[in-house]
Amino acid sequence: MSQSTDPADPAATAAGRTEAKDPAAAIAAGYAFTGPALELGALLWDGTCLPDRQIRVPLSVLNRHGLVAGATGTGKTKTLQLIAEQLSAHGVPVFLADIKGDVSGISAPGAPGGRTADRAREVGQAWEATGYPAEFYSLGGIGPGIPVRASVTAFGPVLMSKVLRLNQTQEQSLGLIFHYADSKGLELIDLKDLRAVVAFLVSDKGKPELKGIGGLSTATAGVILRALTAFEPQGASEFFGEPEFDTIEFLRTAPDGRGLISVLELPAVQDKPQLFSTFLMWLLADLYADLPEVGDLERPKLVFFFDEAHLLFNGASKAFLESITQTVRLIRSKGIGVFFVTQTPKDVPADVLAQLGNRVQHALRAFTPDDAKALKATVRTFPRSAYDLEELLTGLGTGEAVVTVLGEQGAPTPVAATRLRAPQSLMGPVDAAALDAAVKASLLYPRYAQPVDRASAYEKITAEQAVAEAEAEAAAAAAEAEKQARAEERAARGAPKPEPSLAQQVVGSGLFRSLARSIGTQLGREISRSLFGTARRRR
Repeated sequence: MSQSTDPADPAATAAGRTEAKDPAAAIAAGYAFTGPALELGALLWDGTCLPDRQIRVPLSVLNRHGLVAGATGTGKTKTLQLIAEQLSAHGVPVFLADIKGDVSGISAPGAPGGRTADRAREVGQAWEATGYPAEFYSLGGIGPGIPVRASVTAFGPVLMSKVLRLNQTQEQSLGLIFHYADSKGLELIDLKDLRAVVAFLVSDKGKPELKGIGGLSTATAGVILRALTAFEPQGASEFFGEPEFDTIEFLRTAPDGRGLISVLELPAVQDKPQLFSTFLMWLLADLYADLPEVGDLERPKLVFFFDEAHLLFNGASKAFLESITQTVRLIRSKGIGVFFVTQTPKDVPADVLAQLGNRVQHALRAFTPDDAKALKATVRTFPRSAYDLEELLTGLGTGEAVVTVLGEQGAPTPVAATRLRAPQSLMGPVDAAALDAAVKASLLYPRYAQPVDRASAYEKITAEQAVAEAEAEAAAAAAEAEKQARAEERAARGAPKPEPSLAQQVVGSGLFRSLARSIGTQLGREISRSLFGTARRRR
């Protein structure tokens, strides 16, 4: 089906005549940009590859975001690698989320010859084996790479509420908890800090602390604590902590001026989508908050590629989807581009998909009624085309795709079937030893490698509770001792007197006392006489 033209418009009429005479020439003309552009490949028309008609994407529109989609095995990852290489060559930093662990080869030169040489010859590519400057990262040190961590305080209550899927009331309560921690100097570094503050505020000692600023119900605190407990096994314990990663590190260039490619190694966490989603939300939000408004630039400041993007959105909460949609829409003005790489466009929510201006659609399969329905839906999302897109999309070979991008004036280019260029770096992972050596050779490794668990909210609250418990135990022990002493005193006063001994009974008897007085009197007289010189009277 040919694109309609307006007969009243001479330019449109001329374009229509050109398209009718040579549709391939008309399509190629839509990609003849004047500014710097990335070379995607050569035009395919009527089953023939045309190396003199190159399909390109302007560097200036890559902050308008994009989608790379296609069935498994159609070459999506190689397309990602091809675009990332050229961005780096143009001095644009790149961030790659490597879910499967097969993008690390971008740091090493590719293998010449074979199919690579054939592809280069077919598309008119001057191929040269080239490795690109790369840094490798991991989420919280799970797997190989420089650990990327964030503090709970930096993450903030709004994002945390979305990750924990809290309702509005619970989100407000979480905001109150963060406010209390800030006002009391209780640093929320990791999840145990947040749990400690929540538990303290619903304790008998902590409840009075909230009287002046609001309240936190026990039920709401229980919901938050349960959500945190469920979140931790997803890898959150490793991600939240210090040293906190500075996201500006992702905007660096290499000493030779090429953009640094930051590869986030995620094979160890591909079964933890909530952690991946958490990282994405934090990263985009942090960059959005830190970077100034720049509008449209000649080249973007940074371009993100999120492979296996369906993992971000499967089972995602409404709040998360709203956050991603808003961030993708607004971050363009900061000079940041975001590309989602996934199997079908339906993996990406419609509101997010609507923000994506550049598309590279690899082959789709139509083996089931659902596949056929998805194919028709995909075709309807493309501009009108000279191709039969339903037939084309199911017949594309590996490394071929249907392309449409935004032109330099912001209008969509004609749909172009394209045989894509071959990446110049290694198409596969580097070996584990080389990856480990690259990680440890990074200047960032000493700064971020070792976790730091300094005294924060958990330690401070625990220490205060220990002091309070010690004082309470000491007071209780003193009270018990005093009670025991009083009990012993009472027992002593009320105890019966012991039975006197035989000697005591004799001495105490009346007869003994009378005899003692008699003896005493007589003895006294004898002594008195002796003392005063008087003699005894004789009878």
